[in-house]
Amino acid sequence: MASLQLPTRGKSGGTQTRTTKAVILVGGPSRGTRFRPLSLDVPKPLFEVAGHPIIEHCFAAITRLPEIREVFIVGYYDESVFRDFIKDCSRSHPNISLRYLREYQALGTAGGLYHFRDAILKGRPDRFFVLNADVCCSFPLEQMLRLFEEKDAEAVILGTRVPNDSATNFGCIVSDAHSKRVLHYVEKPESHISNLINCGVYLFATEAIFPSIKSAMKRRADRPRLVSYPSSDALDRTYVPQDADDEDGEKTEVIRLEQDILSDLADSRQFYVLETKDFWRQIKTAGSAVPANALYLLKAFQQQSDELAKPSATILPPVFIHPTAHVDPSAKLGPNVSIGPRATIGAGVRIKEAIVLEGAEIRHDACILYAIIGWSSRVGAWARVEGTPTPVREHSTSVVKNGVKVQSITILGKECVVGDEVRVQNCVCLPYKELKRDVANEVIM
Repeated sequence: MASLQLPTRGKSGGTQTRTTKAVILVGGPSRGTRFRPLSLDVPKPLFEVAGHPIIEHCFAAITRLPEIREVFIVGYYDESVFRDFIKDCSRSHPNISLRYLREYQALGTAGGLYHFRDAILKGRPDRFFVLNADVCCSFPLEQMLRLFEEKDAEAVILGTRVPNDSATNFGCIVSDAHSKRVLHYVEKPESHISNLINCGVYLFATEAIFPSIKSAMKRRADRPRLVSYPSSDALDRTYVPQDADDEDGEKTEVIRLEQDILSDLADSRQFYVLETKDFWRQIKTAGSAVPANALYLLKAFQQQSDELAKPSATILPPVFIHPTAHVDPSAKLGPNVSIGPRATIGAGVRIKEAIVLEGAEIRHDACILYAIIGWSSRVGAWARVEGTPTPVREHSTSVVKNGVKVQSITILGKECVVGDEVRVQNCVCLPYKELKRDVANEVIM
């Protein structure tokens, strides 16, 4: 959670301090299954994209707001998962207290906020940001705050335009073009209502959002409950249907912002949308890390970041090479390539639109295109590991080959081995596999 203090005029004409906080939602291990095989070894929020964990891009956006005091991460991963990340952030931003709040189980995006409402409301903040960690964008938080102030809003949502045919895969926003007021919100509608979609970044007034969540929980509790029993084969006298609620009616209710809260806010509240023209995409599947990597690298290149490799005859920008990686001078890298710690890139290698993870080895004259090479994997000499190019603005990471839907990005899990002169195309390879022959359009288990 992040604290931002802005002096504002009180009703008596004096100056009072308004506090803003922020929450990063990270989910938990039962989520992110679409991110396999990469999430088998590293939790999705800590997977490195453009040289930094996905969650660090969110955290960096929060630190750009002035006078930040604390950051909270909310999810239901084990406490140990974020321990090193929190230590690193505390070293790099000593003025920020970073804490992890663990849900005892999946409570939903709104349920988690409500469960930790005491922590969020400590210090009586007027409003707080909510960022979903699996979102890749420029996080224009200052612009959202400005709109919030201008409109005296109770909620601001970040929105972006997508092609009409893919809009129904997201939460759709109908807004007044002039006032930016949200008139209607539907999560994944069955028919087209708008191509302005929810980016998963919000700014809420505390006095509006918590009563909204509470009333949604009450509506849920008042609804008739359907108890599901196992089949008669499995039913015995010891079976007792589990009551999902504790005495407060809060225990296992999964309440989600998108499905349960936002449409009500649109009906009854001062709810506005900030439409971003900048890049945005979700990081849901493992393959979506490659276009997200490209977007973050491009942003770093436009900002002339010192982290990126200097352009040359063999470096087509933007390219990130970790200082501990070894890249042969004759290897040609880029565009949109990230090379992880202690990776080894041999002579004559060609890498484009790819992520090479820690400890991986790419032997001489191999070719890596539209792919992710897993931790400590080895790609043999003259081998070819490739996916299929997809437009960077395309939100799907699957393609149809021979009538079968396959991943457009080829992914090698941890410690995979690709033999010399072997070609791997549009495949997902689980950890610890050895590929000795050409394979295409397969999941290798």
